[in-house]
Amino acid sequence: MRVKERIKSYLSFENRMELRLFKNNLRALFFFGSNFYCVCCNRSFRKFLPYGNVSRKNAMCPYCASLERTRLLNLYLLNETDIFIKKKKTLHFAPEYMLSKKLRNSLKNDYVSSDLDPSVADIQQDIQSLTFKDTVFDYVICCCVLGHVADEIKAIDEIYRVLKIGGTAIINTVINLKEFETLELSGVSSEDERLKFYGEKDLLRLHGLDFRERLARKNVKIEMVDYSLKYSKEENKRQSLGNKERELFFVIEKLDK
Repeated sequence: MRVKERIKSYLSFENRMELRLFKNNLRALFFFGSNFYCVCCNRSFRKFLPYGNVSRKNAMCPYCASLERTRLLNLYLLNETDIFIKKKKTLHFAPEYMLSKKLRNSLKNDYVSSDLDPSVADIQQDIQSLTFKDTVFDYVICCCVLGHVADEIKAIDEIYRVLKIGGTAIINTVINLKEFETLELSGVSSEDERLKFYGEKDLLRLHGLDFRERLARKNVKIEMVDYSLKYSKEENKRQSLGNKERELFFVIEKLDK
């Protein structure tokens, strides 16, 4: 058994992440500076790390490993929602660690994280077939998931099903800003082919600007939010808030039927 697998078998996800943060804390010493700032861990650095199959410069925080979309989502939740103020029942898919930690510390038992991998979340659930009852959650957070699921329609319907009337879903995905129509090729199956056509090895489709229409249902109201516009060009660069391909948020309110 390899070292990583052995560690995973003995330590909980939370303990593994704390160990990783300790290791990252040592690494962060080599990035000492003030050119970049991470809102997720409240630390400053000389630079961020590159990240992605197609490498994005200054994308990942050296300490907490947050990416552009997570930092921008953190800012949006802090400034534009009551999620940290009121006890709002929240479901968080594919939880980003530092954001998940903040939400859990604030919401306590009203927070539930979910993932197909049971070692990285509270519960193991398939977003295409959730076991929750109808209208349970005030908030559902689902970032960069829908490009990876086989049945996107079922996944979206499930998100809306478990969301309370008046509740809010915050969804984003990787979007090709140069195309309207989502690219979903039936013959693309290998990692190399997915990387070639979609830009990531595990994407099953590359969404286009029609993503809003794909989210549309008769009982929801959708707002596309480019939250980076709240910040100056200098602050976008300093906090590394992305180029909009992964950072457009679709904020959805569930309406009464």
